[in-house]
Amino acid sequence: MTWSLLCHDPRTEAFAAIVATCNLAVGASCPFLRAGVGAVSTQSLTNRYLGPAVLDGMARGLHPAAAIEGALAGDDGRHLRQLHALDRHGRAAAWTGRHCVAWAGSRSGTGWSVAGNMLAGEAVLADTAAAFLAHEAMPLPERMVAAMQAGEAAGGDRRGRQSAVLLLTTTEDFPDLDLRVDDHRQPLEELQRLVGLWRVQREPGLRESPSRANPSGMLDMDAIEARWRAQGLEIRFTR
Repeated sequence: MTWSLLCHDPRTEAFAAIVATCNLAVGASCPFLRAGVGAVSTQSLTNRYLGPAVLDGMARGLHPAAAIEGALAGDDGRHLRQLHALDRHGRAAAWTGRHCVAWAGSRSGTGWSVAGNMLAGEAVLADTAAAFLAHEAMPLPERMVAAMQAGEAAGGDRRGRQSAVLLLTTTEDFPDLDLRVDDHRQPLEELQRLVGLWRVQREPGLRESPSRANPSGMLDMDAIEARWRAQGLEIRFTR
């Protein structure tokens, strides 16, 4: 009832996942990322326990296919599930249970994977993948949105559209980017708008936020206040 695109960029160590569906709040159910390990999307009749289980397997060094197999072994509903995974080596694997609603399937290449079910047709995945590969020069978040918009133009979820999510993580234990459109008539267009806002309002501060390399982040109150003044904000820290 969903389709998604996973990506790994070895240059920046980024893992990213974008998902769209005709259901409420897909970001709360499908995508799972872990810095240094991989990306997973669990779909169809979603079993959220599968995402962490697959990541745990890849963290132990399993190939994504083996990690998926191990995660599904104890799931009696495995043939109602769809999931795919991508690891830090760029290896991908997918599972589409035999009871998933047509059209359902997946395709992948080094560093990327796309999978979906209850789609308008195979062209949804084909066009998503083709657009992703064609826009290599674009920044990764914008590239992933453009790819999904191509899949939407090919028919997307056969029921319609409602929600979308874009996650991206690099070196930290939490995402650099976590944007969710939970209920919207044009969720991918709204996600594109939010990526534009993130570029202006959130991305510039990432390098100064608390991180593994700098656990306290930037704490120069004078510099922070100077930025506020430049924005026309007459606010100060209490001293």
